[in-house]
This record gives sequence, C-alpha cells and structure tokens, in this order.
Amino acid sequence: MANSRLLLLDTSILLAALINPKTLPAATRQQLEATSNSVLFSAASIWEIAIKSSLKRDDFDFQSTDIQRLAEQTGFDELPILSNHCHGVADLPWHHRDPFDRLLIAQAQSVNADFLTRDSTLAVYSDLVKIVG
Repeated sequence: MANSRLLLLDTSILLAALINPKTLPAATRQQLEATSNSVLFSAASIWEIAIKSSLKRDDFDFQSTDIQRLAEQTGFDELPILSNHCHGVADLPWHHRDPFDRLLIAQAQSVNADFLTRDSTLAVYSDLVKIVG
C-alpha cells in the first residue's frame, strides 16, 4: 500500500480538480484519486473564490457555494482557518505577497500537508510545496 499523504490544494488546483481535471498532470490526478490520501481544500480558497466572484470578471465564472459543494461531494475535506494558521503567516518571509497563498502555506505547514500549486515562486517556503506542472 502506498504511503498516505495529506494534500492541501491551492485555489487554482482546487478549481482544476473539480471543473476540468484533465488539465492536471496524470500523476497529480492519481494523487487526488488515491484512497490512501486525504485531500483538503481551505476555507481561504473559498474566501478567495467568493472575492473573485464578487468582482464579476468575465474570466472568472465560479461561485464559492458551488465550489464548496462540489469539493465536499468529491470527498475533499474542508480545512478551516484557525488562529494558529494565522500566526504562522507572521513567520513566513516576504518572498510572496499574496495573502491567500501565504495563509495556505502556513496552513500546509501547520497540518504537515503537501501543498499542491502551480505557482513555482512558492517553492522557496517549504519542502511541502509541490509544484504541479
């Protein structure tokens, strides 16, 4: 049996996994589908989606309620934002300024989860950051 891993999804990976999984590499899809792994989505991602949705941009047509429901139906588990996650943000160097990404990194570190992202600039934060091609 493969080693089980805790996987936290960046917002873009969450959206791809739910809406168009074929845009993810086969190895990533296998990780997400492996019953030995636990897949997490953060309340921070739902918050980010809600903000982007409220901007009514032509290139963003997702509703936070729909994404949350789809994630739960898919079997992903919600990771709430806890105070200790927020404290962890204070310890991160300022390599990256996006507040959502910084919180997601702090959450991944707090729960010892691999953080799946497409943003290669986040790799400097931790070995837990896994860049998805």
